[in-house]
Amino acid sequence: MYEGAIQDLIDELGRLPGVGPKSAQRIAFHILSADPTDVKRLAVALQRVKEQVRFCTTCFNVAEAEQCRICRDPRRHDDVLCVVEEPKDVVAVERTGEFRGRYHVLGGAINPLEGIGPDHLKIRELMARLADGSVKELILATDPNTEGEATATYLALLVKPMGLAVTRLASGLPVGGDLEYADEITLGRAFEGRRAI
Repeated sequence: MYEGAIQDLIDELGRLPGVGPKSAQRIAFHILSADPTDVKRLAVALQRVKEQVRFCTTCFNVAEAEQCRICRDPRRHDDVLCVVEEPKDVVAVERTGEFRGRYHVLGGAINPLEGIGPDHLKIRELMARLADGSVKELILATDPNTEGEATATYLALLVKPMGLAVTRLASGLPVGGDLEYADEITLGRAFEGRRAI
C-alpha cells in the first residue's frame, strides 16, 4: 500500500477492465517516471474522449458527430446489416475489408447472471431499423460464447416473422491451428460449417 496520489492512481487504474493490481501498479509507476509532456498528452486524450466521443444515433458505434463515419458513408450497402455486441467488434469486422454493409451495435450481450436482459441492449432500436423493410439480410456477428449465442438465438427468433435472411458468422478452426489443440465445441462447429472446395 502506498499513500496519497500514487495510491489513488493505482486504485483508479485497477478499476479499468483487464487491469489487475500488479498491472495498475506498473502503469502508475510508468506514469510517475514518464516525461511530463507524455503524461499531459495522455491526460488531454482522456479528457477529449469524454468530451467529444458519443454514440452514433443510428447504429450506436462510437462517433464524434451525430452519426459515425460508416453511417455517413453513401457507398455502404443499406440492405445488409451486421449486428455486433460492442464498437470494438465493428473495428474487427472492418479490418477484414470484406463487409460493405451497415452495422448495429447492441451494447453488450444477453447475460442473465450479470442481470443483462434484452431490455438492456439496443434491440428495440434494431427492430425499428428493420421495420421499413430495406434490410434484406441480418448478419448476427455476436461473440461465439454462451452470451453471444443466446443473444443471436434471441434475435433470430425475434426477426423470423419479418422474412429476413438471417445468417450467423461461421466459427471453427483458426488458420495455422492444429486439430489436436482444438476444443470439442470449436471442432464441432468447424464440422457443422464445412463447405465444398
